[in-house]
Amino acid sequence: MSGVLLADVAAMTTTPYSGLDLLVTAVLVLDGGHAACYLNPAAENLFAVSSHHVLGQRLENIFGDAALLKAAIGYADRQNCSYTEHDLVLAVGGHAALHLSCTVTPVEVTGNRMLLIEFRPIDQQLKIEREERLLDQNQANRELIRNLAHEIKNPLGGIRGAAQLLARELERADLREYTQVIMQEADRLQALMDRMLTPHHLPQPCEINIHELLEQVRSLILAEMPGLAIRRDYDISLPAVVGDRAQLIQALLNIVRNAAQALQGTGEIVLRTRVARQVTLAKKRYRHALQLQIIDDGPGIPEELREKIFFPLVSGREGGSGLGLTIAQTFVTQHHGTIEVESVPGRTCFTILLPLVENGSAGQRPS
Repeated sequence: MSGVLLADVAAMTTTPYSGLDLLVTAVLVLDGGHAACYLNPAAENLFAVSSHHVLGQRLENIFGDAALLKAAIGYADRQNCSYTEHDLVLAVGGHAALHLSCTVTPVEVTGNRMLLIEFRPIDQQLKIEREERLLDQNQANRELIRNLAHEIKNPLGGIRGAAQLLARELERADLREYTQVIMQEADRLQALMDRMLTPHHLPQPCEINIHELLEQVRSLILAEMPGLAIRRDYDISLPAVVGDRAQLIQALLNIVRNAAQALQGTGEIVLRTRVARQVTLAKKRYRHALQLQIIDDGPGIPEELREKIFFPLVSGREGGSGLGLTIAQTFVTQHHGTIEVESVPGRTCFTILLPLVENGSAGQRPS
């Protein structure tokens, strides 16, 4: 419903704005001086404020320096027409910022010119669109990895076989050492190809205590890098997740090892688990999900790599294969989950969301 129609509904009622009270759309009405004269219950819920604290306040006192909102209001006011701003970030008081779209419409209410503003959250839609892009990217990554691995494996076997035959024909030990180098490097590349093909194995799902997996990963990393501090911050009340034990261990190991390598063996990693409520994963709504965060206090991911960090063969570390995080993302996606990263110097946080087992839903399986 447009702003003009909403205003018409309001004008036909005995109380000017009572027709807006029942709307699920958040509505704010400003007077000619751009001070709030009405806030409907949906807007109170959206911004987590009471209308008593907002009414009579000017726009800048409510939202602070909201330049885009001011520009939208100014344009609608000057042109006497509706105007929609599709990408707006607003916060009231100390509450978290909201990602919104808004439509500003000049209206006449009881003979006075007002500005009616409708706010619509777009965080959820953006999240769904981002997940769809990640799914498409993940599928493309998997196909690229699979094709690349198959293309390399065949000539690699020929190279190793030729080196073995050559070693038998050489009498000088120093020359045979060169063939050993060729075979060792061929074996290393063969192992890398096996890692690239690993995500395509079918999962073997079962109910898993995620903290048992984290403890196993923690022990492995500390054995490799005893100078690290790996701190636990677990919610032990979490129920089980359904998944492939080997795949989830590999995904967690890749992420934690990536953090440990970024710290170069010294620093702190935090393993944190929590319950996330009412989340959408792979276009499906879940009442509860596991939120698993792996946080390190290292130098952070270079800005030019942050948008590509899950792409195959992209690595910020010299000598890195660029496959660890790609494989981790693939495994998490196969479990109907998501993985995201936020990074600034001094704090990098990988956040994994996985569906939790609900009563009567233990039959759900990753695919």
